[in-house]
Amino acid sequence: MKILIVGDIVGKPGRNTLKEYLEKYKDNYDFIIVNGENSAGGFGITEKIAE
Repeated sequence: MKILIVGDIVGKPGRNTLKEYLEKYKDNYDFIIVNGENSAGGFGITEKIAE
């Protein structure tokens, strides 16, 4: 079983980098866990970003 755990994603650059990586490699993992609490530029996470 392969699990990818990603630390703090901060802001749009972090979201874009993660999205680019996952588009290429997500099929290599059984589970992916991401800490997205600062994905709205350090101000939490919005519903739109969570989707």
